[in-house]
Amino acid sequence: MSNRIRSALPQRGSRLLLLAALAVAGPLAAQQPVKSAFDRSVVPPAGKLPELRVPTWTTTTLSNGAKLIVSERHTLPLVSFSITWVGGGNQYVAADRWGLAGMLGSMLTEGTTHRTGDQLANDLLALGTSINTSVGGESAYMGFLALTDRLEPTLAILEDMLVNPTFPAEALERLRARTLVQLAQARDRTSAVAQRVFPGVVYSEAHPYGRVPTEATIKAITREDVVAFHKAFFTPAHAIITVVGDVNPAAVRALIERVLAPWTATGPAPSFAYPAVPAAAPTTIYLVDKPGAAQSSFAIGLAGPPRDTPDYFALQVLNTILGGQFQSRLNADIREQKGYSYGVSSSFAFGKGPGPFRAGGDIITTKTASALIEFVKHLRGIGGAIPVTEEELRTAQDNLVQGLPERFGSVGGVADALTSLQLEALPADYYQTFAQHVRVVTAADVQRAAQRYIDGGHLAIVIVGDRKTIEEPLRATAIGPIVMLDVEGKPIR
Repeated sequence: MSNRIRSALPQRGSRLLLLAALAVAGPLAAQQPVKSAFDRSVVPPAGKLPELRVPTWTTTTLSNGAKLIVSERHTLPLVSFSITWVGGGNQYVAADRWGLAGMLGSMLTEGTTHRTGDQLANDLLALGTSINTSVGGESAYMGFLALTDRLEPTLAILEDMLVNPTFPAEALERLRARTLVQLAQARDRTSAVAQRVFPGVVYSEAHPYGRVPTEATIKAITREDVVAFHKAFFTPAHAIITVVGDVNPAAVRALIERVLAPWTATGPAPSFAYPAVPAAAPTTIYLVDKPGAAQSSFAIGLAGPPRDTPDYFALQVLNTILGGQFQSRLNADIREQKGYSYGVSSSFAFGKGPGPFRAGGDIITTKTASALIEFVKHLRGIGGAIPVTEEELRTAQDNLVQGLPERFGSVGGVADALTSLQLEALPADYYQTFAQHVRVVTAADVQRAAQRYIDGGHLAIVIVGDRKTIEEPLRATAIGPIVMLDVEGKPIR
């Protein structure tokens, strides 16, 4: 092929592309804008409000002592099965073995006397499901979601994991190494450091709520500790079995009685007699240095009430207004108006004991002091200095009431909701009367609850960030004295 012909090919290709482009552009250019009948100056009407539909359920006790909750839902051939234990690491784990609860939860998937860990995974994969396990501070969980016709074989695997775990020594060492790496990685994230330091500042290590796993406690855990914890803890007497889905209550009870017949372990019931919380110190800033950090992580709060407080609904409305929704006071001010953060929030961690109230988030380093001023303004203001408006009250109530139906949108959601009734010792009509309890909360109730549970004069303010940049601006706020802590929450002398 001559050079002349070769040089002509790109030109010919370019002309063809140009003609194709003109062919497309021509008709498009000739089109006239289409007028829409949609009036963008008018706010569209709100859709239909979600309707609360609380299902019916039965509650019985199995021969081994476990409570059984069953709720029928035949829309899909699915079944949610779970066992939830009342109590957890806070009741069964010694302070020098902290982290054992999480380790046990992971070890349950590592093999049984009948299956290796790989065989467990393969058998569950063949059934199209998985069994999730976890052990927390005040409860533990084993459960799965399965097709109706695969309920029995999946339940048989769960029984094997529950009754016949082997806790291989090599698996413990692998999980220990992974946990130690995670602890090391956490020291590099300001948010993780704040999360670890805050509990100890509020509760001290003498209280289970104030403890976090450390390298020392993780290294101290032995296989014998895991075995002993399993034997003492996983007993039917304080277990709640919840089944929701395409089942018949009588038939599924008979199935569970048969498959879980080997599970007859006995052990001590959990005690929730927590030690007293240390008296709160006057508002203090606890600063942890993270040189060069691009952000400062905040955790501000104090010990709050237990779940059974009579002020529960007033506190739910209070927190929704303060920091529990996107348009809350804290987020609207610090994120939306000031632009100091991608998001801040607040929460009450209601537990069997006095779980913490906490507010916080990640703040641009140069705005650390300014953000602290805003946090404190709102934490103190919710008690009366910045009165709750009727619009705030109504919006918070709507948020809580209209968000409840979502809990019952799936078999897993229904199972969680029904389990909570037993786990938290709530009345059977709790969900049916939820809206009524929320709607009767007044602005005065919110102010009273804030004055009682958010003491602006005794706040623990944990801030993790670049000391060189933020210390002097924080000191200039005069909000409280500054105490320096290391990444483990220990005072720096």
